Amino acid sequence: MPSVSIQVKISGALQDHIQRQIDDEGLYENASEYIRALIRRDLHTRDEAWEALQKELAPAMRADDSEFVTVIADDVIRRNKRG
Repeated sequence: MPSVSIQVKISGALQDHIQRQIDDEGLYENASEYIRALIRRDLHTRDEAWEALQKELAPAMRADDSEFVTVIADDVIRRNKRG
């Protein structure tokens, strides 16, 4: 896959934060390296969230229709207001 160059303007607190990440004691050599790391972390987090959601929903997806209860929105709203 060919590389793509993207130009982004950053100022203020965001610029200060990036500068701290790439200064002498920062973890990254330059802003591009830091941005790539953020994107990779975002992709990884998204994958983990999707896997967690699938794991949480798996029992419901395998459940028999008789295990489900019909509710109306007003009942759910009333129940949540009590909590």
